[in-house]
This record gives sequence, C-alpha cells and structure tokens, in this order.
Amino acid sequence: MSNRMTNPTTAEGTRSLLRTSALVVGAVFLLVGVLGFVPGVTTHYDDMTFAGHMSDAKLLDVFQVSVLHNIVHLLFGIAGIALSRRADTAFTYLVGGGVIYLVLWIYGLVVDEGTDANFVPVNEADDWLHLVLGLGMIALGLIGRNRDRSTTRATI
Repeated sequence: MSNRMTNPTTAEGTRSLLRTSALVVGAVFLLVGVLGFVPGVTTHYDDMTFAGHMSDAKLLDVFQVSVLHNIVHLLFGIAGIALSRRADTAFTYLVGGGVIYLVLWIYGLVVDEGTDANFVPVNEADDWLHLVLGLGMIALGLIGRNRDRSTTRATI
C-alpha cells in the first residue's frame, strides 16, 4: 500500500495537487521577492529602507516593501520550492504559511502604520493581500490533501 503523504505523484504519474500548489506558491513568492528589488517595478526604489514603516518603496506602486520584506519573500519562495518535493511537507508549507499570513493580516490591522512597531512594513493593501494569501494557502493545502487522499483510495 502506498502512503499518499510521502508519494510524490498520483497513481496516474502526475504531480500531486499539494506538491504543485506549494511549487507554484513558492515560485510566485520568489518572483515577488526578486521584483521587489527591481527599480520601476518597485516605485520610489531609492526610498527603500532595510526595515520599518519609513520605507516609501512600493511593489507595483501598491504594496509597501523594504529590503527585509523582500528577503522574507525570497526565503518564503525558496522554502515553498524545497518543501514541494513531498506531499506532507507541501501540506505543512501551505497550511503553516497560510496561518503565518493570517497572523500578518491581524498584525497589520492592529499596528499603527506610522509607528516603529510596523517593522515589516505593511500598508492597507498588504493587509488585505495577507488575508487572501492566508485563506488561499490554507484552502490549497486542505483541498490538495483531500484530493490526494481520495485519489489514493480510488487506486488501492
């Protein structure tokens, strides 16, 4: 019998939904991290600080970023790509990462954007993006795990 959580492919030989989701999410975070360092894609690039609310740089002229913020995106992307190798670690990445983004959403709602406590930095657009990312990643993890389990049951 096959353990679906460690088997990298479905019975049909295709990549599992969990693994694919983690890989795509990781690749997008990696891309966002790189784009955060590209002048033009990131407006007010010369005003980017290492961390904190004083950074006026905005990715796509919408999402406030800093060097630290971009590094976190790069690391989160690398983690997603690395953890997409197995279904169980892909699930942990998606659900755990989703929880982290929900915590960031709450953080953004309660912290005053103009204080030193806003070290990430986040603005209102970031807050709502964090909510969507958190819910989306958790949903991808749960749906992917359920689909992978149903595929395994159907092939046993």
